[in-house]
Amino acid sequence: MTVLTIQWLRRRAPRVGPMIERNYFVHRRSWGIIATGVLEPLFYLLGLGVGVGALVGAIPLPDGSTVDYATFVAPAMLANAAMLAAISETTFNVFGKLKWAKLYDGIMNTPMRPMDIAFGESMWALIRAALYVLVFLLVMAAFGMVASWWAILALPAALLISCAFIGIGLTLSTVFKSWTDFDWMMSLIFVMFLFSGTFTPIETYPTVFQWLVYISPLFHGIELVRGVTLGVPEWSMLINVAYLLVVGAVGVAIASRRMGKVLYK
Repeated sequence: MTVLTIQWLRRRAPRVGPMIERNYFVHRRSWGIIATGVLEPLFYLLGLGVGVGALVGAIPLPDGSTVDYATFVAPAMLANAAMLAAISETTFNVFGKLKWAKLYDGIMNTPMRPMDIAFGESMWALIRAALYVLVFLLVMAAFGMVASWWAILALPAALLISCAFIGIGLTLSTVFKSWTDFDWMMSLIFVMFLFSGTFTPIETYPTVFQWLVYISPLFHGIELVRGVTLGVPEWSMLINVAYLLVVGAVGVAIASRRMGKVLYK
């Protein structure tokens, strides 16, 4: 299976490269727009994590130790930044190219196929997410919100979150019919942001509500990033990794099939 995967990637790489290159040339004069994507979670961190955190006591950790509120919230903001990068690139931008600019219709006249388009857009979204995450990690380190050397793993953990939401975003882009459809998507994302263990431990939620939270990919992402940045890794984090991998793989598979149906019409 691994050999087949490597061979598949080698065949796709020459076709995926032009998609990444095109996105780079489009954005090279508008990096400020991408940079602003870091600001929203950063403002939440400073306003709620640092500001409100001054009024909140220490937060207990599974190993019995405690951390200040800002350090507890920071990993959740990092996970949120990874999610926003993936969702922004694979929904608004991809939808515009697919339904309005008809960019992919022209690309289909080349040897590239829908799977190549989906894979290329996924790689670009991952690059954008890496920029968001790296900047945010540096901010966390500057504010002393990194509690362990385990935080080195926060970068791949956050990129795994992006992979999960890339599949979701691409699928939604093929399903949406107009820009107004994005309203309910943003509402759902905001609900996930508030109730995925972002600002309080999930144990503070009612039991029934906790089971609903477990469905959220963002919750699993936050648990994963928080575990490594606070230096309290647990075996249960393997479940978080597996969940995110499954969500990402299923999402990209569905998105590729959906994109094929849309483009081959």
